[in-house]
Amino acid sequence: MPYETLLEARDGGTAIVTLNRPQRRNALSLGLMLELVDCLEGIGRDPSVRAVILNASGPVFSSGHDLGEMTGGTVNEYRHLFDVCTRLMTAVQSIPQPVIAEVQGMATAAGCQLVATCDLAIASAAAKFATPGVKIGLFCTTPMVALTRAIGRKRAMEMLLTGRAIDAATAADWGLVNRVVPPTELAASTRDLAAQIVPASSLTVGLGKQAFYAQIDLDQPKAYAYAKEVMSMNALAADAQEGITAFLEKRVPCWTGR
Repeated sequence: MPYETLLEARDGGTAIVTLNRPQRRNALSLGLMLELVDCLEGIGRDPSVRAVILNASGPVFSSGHDLGEMTGGTVNEYRHLFDVCTRLMTAVQSIPQPVIAEVQGMATAAGCQLVATCDLAIASAAAKFATPGVKIGLFCTTPMVALTRAIGRKRAMEMLLTGRAIDAATAADWGLVNRVVPPTELAASTRDLAAQIVPASSLTVGLGKQAFYAQIDLDQPKAYAYAKEVMSMNALAADAQEGITAFLEKRVPCWTGR
């Protein structure tokens, strides 16, 4: 079934998912978030997809939660909204394929959270990022989780307490995005990054992504204990043995996803 708020396309082994509410600045309504969770989980079950690009139509990447849904609600309604938002952010990082944010314009509040949550991000030089909830009396508490892990405590607190937008160059310097490119080169640069991921073993990439998030908040001894076990099991996989053999034999590996 086609989505009401998303567009989905394929380019070889890359899935391209587009936020498609430009008239609402791609605000993350409850409906859009539920559709995006469904879309990502479906992609996660598709072994033919090796990478995901998440972009947006119109001049704004995402303005965050749809504030039209946030007046006059009950506490349980707000809990449900933020629960779905948490499910969305979890889906981005739990599917085996890397998700690359292609940020063409402003990303604010939960929109900024979405960029921070993606595994990789490329931004147009015209893009800006902000967590301005403090200005309307609603602190960006859930965006804070992803933002703090992406850029660190002091920088995150500056964004959260002032609500001030940072430009794309600052976002790259702070680690919120991987790189900044001219607006005319954004789509090509994002697809080029995806194309560098697609040829790898889907099994290996999925294991690596899962392990990355599992170890990132562990202390170093626990992280090494976990990582060495994952790498030992990875070494037993057919794709690992094939990749090592192909390297030694100076040929292109033939992946099976096992």
